[in-house]
Amino acid sequence: MKPKIRTPYFEIGTKNYIYGDKVLEYAKAADAAAEKYDIDVLFITPSTEIRRVAENTKHLIILAPYMDTLRPGRGMADILPEGLKAAGAKGVVVNHCEKPMSIPAIKETIDRARELDFIVFACADSLDEAKAIAQLHPDIINPEPTELIGGTGKGVSSMEYVRGSIEAIKAIDPDIMVEQAAGITNGQQVYDFIMAGSEAAGAASGIMNAEDPLAMIDEMVGAVRRAADDLKRMGK
Repeated sequence: MKPKIRTPYFEIGTKNYIYGDKVLEYAKAADAAAEKYDIDVLFITPSTEIRRVAENTKHLIILAPYMDTLRPGRGMADILPEGLKAAGAKGVVVNHCEKPMSIPAIKETIDRARELDFIVFACADSLDEAKAIAQLHPDIINPEPTELIGGTGKGVSSMEYVRGSIEAIKAIDPDIMVEQAAGITNGQQVYDFIMAGSEAAGAASGIMNAEDPLAMIDEMVGAVRRAADDLKRMGK
């Protein structure tokens, strides 16, 4: 059964900034923060580390960074969806700007993911692309401008973009969760985006390049908790 994600949530992407034992160290820190703040944390880790992370954490929702659409059998070097699920993945990322996909490929991957009850976390590098992907009904869309990804430190430059992208996606499918993640480098940005209407926030380089990455994980997940509490007090 597909996990139900509580909003607001937080998403961590390790990309290939870290590998091996370091991935597990960060995953354990994320797991501890998820428990401490009672916040759902999505953890996107290299496929090679999924099983180890799954076997050594209790609270993370683990996503694979990519998958192919083949079925068991031939397909040397392709990433088998059933293999990801067996390793402990609960979902998959599609169309990240560092692994772009065509709309037909996105649809095929979403259809395949549905067979396995996978969460589909879709990225879009423009509002037009976000609208097109919304027609395919993934679980999550992260409408992040490509120029702000990868440690610029700028964050999404305009709250108008945050609100506008949420409105445009929800107009097509109100059940799609919308996350803002591009360029986030501190907890205050996490808080601000959620208070602006985003159902989640996330970070990769903002954590991986931080002076103290483990402390930054705690800071950012804690900011989600703070925003969730403030929204509840405001009756939202």
